[in-house]
Amino acid sequence: MKLQLTRPICFLDLETTGINVSTDKIVEIALVKIATDGSKIVKRKLINPEMPIPKVSSDIHGITNDMVKDAPTFKQVANEVKQFIEGADLAGYNSNRFDIPMLNEEFLRAGVPVDIESRKLLDVQKVFHMMEQRTLTAAYKFYCHKNLEDAHSAEADAVATWEILEAQLEKYPQIGDTVESIVKFTGEDQIVDFARRFVFENGVEVFNFGKHKGKPVTQVLKEEPQYYDWMMKGDFALHTKQKLTEILNRSILKK
Repeated sequence: MKLQLTRPICFLDLETTGINVSTDKIVEIALVKIATDGSKIVKRKLINPEMPIPKVSSDIHGITNDMVKDAPTFKQVANEVKQFIEGADLAGYNSNRFDIPMLNEEFLRAGVPVDIESRKLLDVQKVFHMMEQRTLTAAYKFYCHKNLEDAHSAEADAVATWEILEAQLEKYPQIGDTVESIVKFTGEDQIVDFARRFVFENGVEVFNFGKHKGKPVTQVLKEEPQYYDWMMKGDFALHTKQKLTEILNRSILKK
């Protein structure tokens, strides 16, 4: 079974300085774009994160400070990346929890507006975890019957993710063969911001952390307005702050 596409889909994988979306940066980005006719275009770039790459991170992905010192910054390639993913849905492995929030954060830092929220976000890991519950390397071995060479190389991981999905289509006909059917099967996360500080409960934005977890955001902002200032000054992702401001402005307009 082949994936039936009504618009292109981009498989992405990022290597970064760390796993904190708020403070860490991209050091490598790989995009594998599959067109509606099945043709494939690959784009890969090393990125200068403008901050030191910790040794613990370099030990995982093999990218060192020396390798990226002459590479462009994300801001310098942001428009190129934006154009490459234009009109495409996005997919990856654990991408809904890490790669997409990190990419969105980098776009925000660069001041380049990109509408990611309107796209279908297909996380291949979710299919795998629902069916087999293993890692990317194990998934590649299980579905593709091959060893994943160069694991933690962004391009190798992105290509492997695409091949895993193709194998999943053959193995699980019940997930369908469209982006829409697969996302419906895995379920779309009811999140407000990509860092998951806010989530939807019965259509209402509520806090997903801290002392106000489970409380409506508008209620907390009304009862404790200083909480907005605390979050805006705190170490939260820009997208989280953007959504918090949108909720505050919307509540003000309703008065």
